[in-house]
Amino acid sequence: MSRVRIGIDLGGTKTEIAALSADGEVLLRRREPTARGDYRGAIAALGRMVRELEADLGVAGTVGVATPGAVSRLTGRMKNANSTWLNDRPLQQDLERELARPVRISNDANCFALSEAVDGAARGARVVFGVILGTGVGAGIVVDGKVLEGPNGIAGEWGHNPLPLPCVADTPLRACYCGRSGCIERYLSGPAWMAEYVAEHGIELNCAEIVAQADSGVCQIAGASLDRYLDRLARALAGVVNLLDPDVIVLGGGLSNISCLYEQIPERWGRYVFSDSILTRLVPPLYGDSSGVRGAAWLWNGVDG
Repeated sequence: MSRVRIGIDLGGTKTEIAALSADGEVLLRRREPTARGDYRGAIAALGRMVRELEADLGVAGTVGVATPGAVSRLTGRMKNANSTWLNDRPLQQDLERELARPVRISNDANCFALSEAVDGAARGARVVFGVILGTGVGAGIVVDGKVLEGPNGIAGEWGHNPLPLPCVADTPLRACYCGRSGCIERYLSGPAWMAEYVAEHGIELNCAEIVAQADSGVCQIAGASLDRYLDRLARALAGVVNLLDPDVIVLGGGLSNISCLYEQIPERWGRYVFSDSILTRLVPPLYGDSSGVRGAAWLWNGVDG
């Protein structure tokens, strides 16, 4: 067997590891609870998972890791991780020491975008913008099959840009944990949408229930809530099209399962995009939750082994 590409998705609650063949076949996949808050324990667990997987396959592999943060270009340590126990830790260096080999690390949204660009829903596209709409909001950019990270390591940090063209319904601008106000994440994440619904109507529904109520046509409140969400997402993605002009935008995260997004957003974003035509495609993911670990493995795409 030729050398495999091993991907690790280091999540807040679970850690997944998978080995891919050169053509993207999953050779082996495992997951276990993340050692939350125990940095040294997490390093040891990742090393053990890699060694056990390689022993079972009988072959060594390259290792890529999807993380909930980014590596600082200034310090070489983790930053911006919502798993805060990783922040200011030399994760890459410690993993390389543990595994005695080079390790590639990238943000989980970058890995999602890479997975869908290499052999997923955006396969064959030159410029891909991969969006995470879930408990948080993030994104990654892939150009010619490679993650674009930028000199600051923050390319694609879409969720912590201001929501474009705020209207009365968006004000007062919502405070964000990042220290700013009006961030896209504070309007388009699942928790933000649900919190707004509860605050306005005193009824606790999850996002899927809001959509179902709206689709039924008998609940005007839910219909108005969905309409606001669609308009906000159209504005936010129009800003991406104006700035990056990607070939494909792939939606991921739990809210990517809302089927009406793929028809409604392209119908709405035209009023905000500075063009007489919009050829950008908006598509659901092919691999969904598996894209993190697949994209981590593909961080070594193009490297012979």
